Amino acid sequence: MPIHKDGTTFFWKRRTVSQQRTRFFSFLVILVIFLISSSYIGRQTMWEFVSDAPVQIRDFVSRMFPPDVKYFGRIMPALWDTITISVFGTGIAVVISFLLAIMAAKNTTPNSAVRMVVLTVIVASRSVNSMIWALLIVQIVGPGLLASIIAIAIRSLGMISKLMYEAIEEINKEPIEAITATGATKAQVFMYGYLPQLMPSFVGTSVYRWENNIRESTIIGIVGGGGIGMLLNSSINRLAWDQVMSILIVIFFTVVVAEWVSAKIRKSIS
Repeated sequence: MPIHKDGTTFFWKRRTVSQQRTRFFSFLVILVIFLISSSYIGRQTMWEFVSDAPVQIRDFVSRMFPPDVKYFGRIMPALWDTITISVFGTGIAVVISFLLAIMAAKNTTPNSAVRMVVLTVIVASRSVNSMIWALLIVQIVGPGLLASIIAIAIRSLGMISKLMYEAIEEINKEPIEAITATGATKAQVFMYGYLPQLMPSFVGTSVYRWENNIRESTIIGIVGGGGIGMLLNSSINRLAWDQVMSILIVIFFTVVVAEWVSAKIRKSIS
């Protein structure tokens, strides 16, 4: 604690003069950056549209209600496609991630070179959004469910692999050492030492990722990936706002159900 002297009197101050100056100039820099950013955003904004926003909101709401109830019949097949995308995309990612996590963890990887390659793959997967992956893959395999499934799988394996290899590295070593001491093979050590400790974390991570993939699968169709997103894009292009409202209602209830299912499964394994 900095103690200061004023004549013959000693007193305590929370910060030294140097710390106060540093703090003041830090706030000053942040304030200048904030003002410059605000000025830039202001120049890039069309304020005549912003001022008209309340009128536009009322117009949107009046066009969205009541929702087109008859359109639900068209939405259900697209919703099934969306669920298919999320399930298959997550399933493929889970299988690949299991292998990647083993090769990325320090205590199970064959060597450091393999680990670096796998870590690069994991980072590359996580650094690109699933919409961008879908845009690229649609150009290769064409529009449809397959492009979305591949995009969701590529995006998901980055997150699942990362959480999994971290779980492997933090594993309790005592059961591993006990099984190894019995003369068990590496496969037996992994099967009876690692796997029982990893499975709850692995299942929980996979289910949580599936829950996220439900959300991503509802919009990935906008770039040609099929599912309910493609239907949403079509309705917006036709300015059929009552149909858009019907689609948004279905998306809302789908996400709520997915979160409920995910929470139940993760609670049961915790």
